Amino acid sequence: MFFKLLFEALRLKNVRRKIFFTIFMILVFRIGAYITVPGVNATSLENMKDLPFLNMLNLISGSAMGSFSIFALGVSPYITASIVVQLLQMDIYPRFVEWSKQGEVGRRKLNQATRYISLVLAFIQSVSITAGFNILASSKLLANPNPRTFAMVGLILTTGTVIVTWLGDQITDKGFGNGVSMIIFAGIIAQIPSAIKSIYNEYFVNIESGQMTNSFIYVGLLIFAVLIIVFFTTFVQQAEYQIPIQYTKLVQGAPTSSYLPLKVNPAGVIPVIFASSITAAPSSIITFLQSTNINLPWLDNLQELFSYQSPTGMAIYAVLIALFSFFYTFVQVNPEKTAENLQKNAAYIPSVRPGRETEQYLSSLLKKLATIGSLFLAFIALIPIIAQQMFNLSSTVALGGTSLLILISTGIEGMKQLEGYLLKKKYVGFMNAE
Repeated sequence: MFFKLLFEALRLKNVRRKIFFTIFMILVFRIGAYITVPGVNATSLENMKDLPFLNMLNLISGSAMGSFSIFALGVSPYITASIVVQLLQMDIYPRFVEWSKQGEVGRRKLNQATRYISLVLAFIQSVSITAGFNILASSKLLANPNPRTFAMVGLILTTGTVIVTWLGDQITDKGFGNGVSMIIFAGIIAQIPSAIKSIYNEYFVNIESGQMTNSFIYVGLLIFAVLIIVFFTTFVQQAEYQIPIQYTKLVQGAPTSSYLPLKVNPAGVIPVIFASSITAAPSSIITFLQSTNINLPWLDNLQELFSYQSPTGMAIYAVLIALFSFFYTFVQVNPEKTAENLQKNAAYIPSVRPGRETEQYLSSLLKKLATIGSLFLAFIALIPIIAQQMFNLSSTVALGGTSLLILISTGIEGMKQLEGYLLKKKYVGFMNAE
């Protein structure tokens, strides 16, 4: 089905141009992900491969953090800045609230504010991570750790974030799919071969005599679990709740009824990305404090608290996913505007009065859907982490649920976009035939 759809879409010149442009932008990102920051000894991070904080940053940056490349921060600061700006629009900062109601002009102002905030966050995060890794690494990350060196590395990483964000914007405007999602998607795809190699080395190479059968069982169960999660995730991500709609003004040839589709998981995969980004932020600050020779026992406890591999860290991770699910659900579907649009189009929900009652009905329904969506996202994100802890699996398995969510969601959105291009082509052909 996918390959047939892709083949038909590639026959369209416009679609080919968009796909090849996206591939080129991703190729630029992947090349930059292997260019190490000058003056940095990236091999010193080898002993930190199993550090949960580093794994989380590696996921968001597309494995660029592992080699401490110029794109090491990826789009993480931009995602965090987006969260801050969206929160400030909720009757917290009057200027942002005003901009959110100004249409396209306001959207541009909010995007500009998001970029400025991401610059500040990128510099702070880059300096704190560099300082922390310089202390925690097996050997010195920096040959000359002084304020000037930290400032230089901070500026390079901040510039890298600006470039990655620009690449994402270019993909969104001229390419295929959402730019930020495509960059994270490409980074996860790039990590799959190393993850397979890690699992192979762990279960088929470095095994004791007589345990080959157990290794095959472990890997077989792992593959079966991945297939089940992929099927379940794909099913839920495409599931819709259809609200029946009736029309009062009848136009000749127009339908008298329709439906309003709402996804069972309206927020998509965004809450998981947001929660991952926010979870990494406290660890970055704590790492920086530890690097300043502040030897406080409670810092270690706080680091353990926010580690997604600890019970408390998993609980915080799940709560953040739930909070962002509710928040982003109402960002995606505004009950007030939806009720207003229905009333303007002379449409109503059966047994529900137009206006205020329709808004309340939609709000109640969205809360229920957000609850289902948050439970689903938390389950998919946490089950591999729990399995990794219980069965002592490879650390690459821990973030497998988050990776699968991003891959599947981005893939589904890509297929829908391809279907949209083909549908548009059919309509254009029909109009030309007329």
